[in-house]
Amino acid sequence: EVLEELANSHGAELPRLILEHRGLAKLKTTYTDRLPELINPHTGRIHTSYHQAVTSTGRLSSSDPNLQNIPVRSEAGRRIRRAFIAADGWQILAADYSQIEMRVMAHLSNDPGLITAYNNGEDLHNYVGAKVFDVPPSGVTPELRRKVKALSYGLVYGLSAFGLSQQLNIPAGEAKQIMENYFHRFGGVKHYLDTVVTQARKDGYTATLFDRRRYLPELTSTNRATRENAERAALNAPIQGTAADIIKIAMLRIHHELKKTNAKSRVLLQVHDELVVEIAPGELTTVKKLIEHEMDNAITLKVPLEVSTGHGPNWDAAAH
Repeated sequence: EVLEELANSHGAELPRLILEHRGLAKLKTTYTDRLPELINPHTGRIHTSYHQAVTSTGRLSSSDPNLQNIPVRSEAGRRIRRAFIAADGWQILAADYSQIEMRVMAHLSNDPGLITAYNNGEDLHNYVGAKVFDVPPSGVTPELRRKVKALSYGLVYGLSAFGLSQQLNIPAGEAKQIMENYFHRFGGVKHYLDTVVTQARKDGYTATLFDRRRYLPELTSTNRATRENAERAALNAPIQGTAADIIKIAMLRIHHELKKTNAKSRVLLQVHDELVVEIAPGELTTVKKLIEHEMDNAITLKVPLEVSTGHGPNWDAAAH
């Protein structure tokens, strides 16, 4: 954290290089050195192991190798993803839920502004930015958009005004004002965030939309740090947990539909909000339609679910 602060706030070159080296070293030891050793001699493929009950939020976790942590935004990470190629004549299709946690937040908070934005097909961050900064949608600059995006996603994880100021490298007063403006415009979110922790403290647990519970006895801890961590978990668990439930439902339905229709295509991976499918020759159009239908209709919320898909000869090409 100190290295990041020195590199970002002070523009120091050495901390930036150390961070860059650290990132590349992690990719090398975790993936480029390790992946060749994990090729199954019988199938010629790499088979990750998925765990159902490791994460507290209910997301699947992946190990040996962990294929959920390959950074998708860095060129080095993308080069590793390019190594995952489809069988001859097959294609990789990646299907990704768009802003699923924000959509779950809109549903759970019942905030009329967020619900209207999604139901009207608005660009969410542009819409929110215009409201928060009191400018027309055309006046939302990339910088304002960056700020409102950090806030919107941060709220799902219990972000404070101080945390927002550190993340955006702006004065604490400015971060506090941005947050106040947001809550003034999107009061349903404020009400939800205030009540979810209170209810969790009373019940001793939080629940997803499918009533999968996460028990949080630490909410009554006398240790302040322990209690605050539990409060952040109480904010996040119903949202991230519901998102995890939704993609599991979609994944199972897709698997069953592929079997039912005698398709040769198969689900390969689940990476958080993304499903990666290997598409058999001649099946792209029908399987793509099937995947989009099942993911879009995994659950009915007050706002539509949206899925973006891509395909190509390797995992990176499919995702971009």
